[in-house]
Amino acid sequence: MTETETEFDTPWKDILEVYFEEFIGFFFPDAHRQIDWTQGYEFLDQELQQVVQDAELGRRLVDKLAKVYLLEGTEAWVLIHVEVQSQRESEFSQRMFVYHYRIYDRYKIRIASLAVLGDESRTWRPNQFTQELFGCEINFRFPVIKLLDYQQRWSELEASRNPFATVVMAHLKALETRNQANERKESKLTLIRQLYERGYQREEIINLFKFIDWMMILPTELEAEFEQELIRYEEEKRMPYITSIERRGLERGLERGTRQGLLEAIELDLEFKFGSEGLSVLPEISQLENVNQLREILRALKTANSLEEIRAVYRLDDDSPN
Repeated sequence: MTETETEFDTPWKDILEVYFEEFIGFFFPDAHRQIDWTQGYEFLDQELQQVVQDAELGRRLVDKLAKVYLLEGTEAWVLIHVEVQSQRESEFSQRMFVYHYRIYDRYKIRIASLAVLGDESRTWRPNQFTQELFGCEINFRFPVIKLLDYQQRWSELEASRNPFATVVMAHLKALETRNQANERKESKLTLIRQLYERGYQREEIINLFKFIDWMMILPTELEAEFEQELIRYEEEKRMPYITSIERRGLERGLERGTRQGLLEAIELDLEFKFGSEGLSVLPEISQLENVNQLREILRALKTANSLEEIRAVYRLDDDSPN
């Protein structure tokens, strides 16, 4: 499966929401030092949707809007754009400008627009939008992080305990091993072993594993090998955080073959792979009586990149016998 077939947006959105402060600290340390993190932060998804719904400029990316408080005591908003696909977008700078001014026009609040580029072009580094006519000039500049630059800073990534060091390594390895399945399997195992070696707690390991697992999808036969090696490694470490709960829960559901067992396994994998959003389809799936169809959903969850792929499975004809 190539990266053009892999949806990178969802894992980035999920990990950004879980580790927003760490995201700012890793990529934009100057901004991080000016924010009063003791007052918390709030994602403003509804506000962002209201200002961009009639301003679609090309493909939607990972766009997040967050409210923070500065150490000086004032409120500010941070608009995050993450370009995570492998291709460049010609109207990216224009979109940055349009979203920025629309938010300001509606809410009259100070905004910082920040961008992270995960594409494969070393020369594409859009950081401004300019326009001039008859002496009237607009020059909108914004900070940009290029993930490819971290290829030259690999030792720093390996030494960092910030979760976004792992995120960057997984993203770069996903691009690097696009057509090298065996190398991807080994890189994936290496990244996961590092989670344990860094002393992360169970929740952190599971959060980052979900990101790595989604970014670095393997062919079916190599996925089976990967799982076996992961099981052996966790048994050696005596820390079966991943395999004993999430993975083995799915296996139990398949082995038991009962409707209830399959539903429990599906619930585990939906939350494991898609987070709380994944559970939104559980009420629909729970209405299904066809055990064979539940098995198909469970199998599809291993390689599905979106909830729409899961919905397509249970929206098919389910008139076959249980």
